[in-house]
Amino acid sequence: MGSKEDNTRIKFYTCGCFCTDNIFLEEYKLHVRFISAQKFRIDYQEVLATRGCSTDIHFEELLKKIEREVERRRQLCVKSAERAALIKEVYEPLHKELYYLQESYLAPEFLKIVNYCGSDGASEQGLLELILPLAAKRVYQFPVFSKKFCKKLIEELEHFEQSEAPKGRPNSMNNYGTLLNELGFDEGFITPLREKYLQPLAALLYPDCGGHCLDSHKAFVVKYAIHEDMDLSYHYDNAEVTLNVSLGKEFTEGNLYFGDMRQVPLSDSECVEVEHHVTEGLLHRGQQMHGALRISSGQRWNLIVWMRASRERNKLCPMCGKKPRLAEGQGFADGFTEDSQTGTSLNMSCVLN
Repeated sequence: MGSKEDNTRIKFYTCGCFCTDNIFLEEYKLHVRFISAQKFRIDYQEVLATRGCSTDIHFEELLKKIEREVERRRQLCVKSAERAALIKEVYEPLHKELYYLQESYLAPEFLKIVNYCGSDGASEQGLLELILPLAAKRVYQFPVFSKKFCKKLIEELEHFEQSEAPKGRPNSMNNYGTLLNELGFDEGFITPLREKYLQPLAALLYPDCGGHCLDSHKAFVVKYAIHEDMDLSYHYDNAEVTLNVSLGKEFTEGNLYFGDMRQVPLSDSECVEVEHHVTEGLLHRGQQMHGALRISSGQRWNLIVWMRASRERNKLCPMCGKKPRLAEGQGFADGFTEDSQTGTSLNMSCVLN
């Protein structure tokens, strides 16, 4: 298990593909790659026309939107650091105690599961007797937090949402939510949650996906509400293992659904719908395709932890499927590390320019 001391000596990077690949076009439900306007026109104009982008004006507007997104990604490292510094300076937390993980925040059932994972002779089969396997392959459901903690965390997030502090998008597909590293949750809460509580489970359940050597993460909260984000398209995560916890509030519908791994053609996949209960987490492989159905009322808040294993992703970037081209990042970045055995190369300019 990685320790805080270990990780302070490790420098993490992004892959250069972050600036070119997996750009999500919400209105067309399509992920695209953008190298240049000319190549984009050759690669995508025909398929976009079948999805409603049928005029030159629409296409030119889309190009401008993509170019803005590429520029946002290039500046992300700098802008995120600026936001985090300003948040630390101007934001006064509502519940300061939440920023440091305490076992009282965790569900008793979850603590029992974690204790088993740390016991002599712990095995995957023994663990599966304590957690709920679902119809979706290798997706597991179990309580993680107490209801009281979930309620207070949403209160904290709403307090932040209503403040004047700067806010960034959780990821490239969600528009509403909070980046927990910028808010100050990483060191005292998410890192110990990953190291002490989640990695023992992942080591038994996903040894083939780097579950035994998770050494970084990206954590954020997403919010679904009427007139805001209401659903989430079919996708995979930039992670080896993902935890998705339902925090609340009251909402109807909006179930999650899971397919196969991303390498399996969509025509060969069957999706399984999963009802997600407040306080409960869904643990799954990051490269497993999944999405969220539309809510019909209320608000749904989810805490997402993308857990990463540099030992795995240094071989192939999970987003572009190639050896990563390392680019400077902030904090845990995207979980890549320099490793001479993998032949990774460092590109200093992709993210910062």
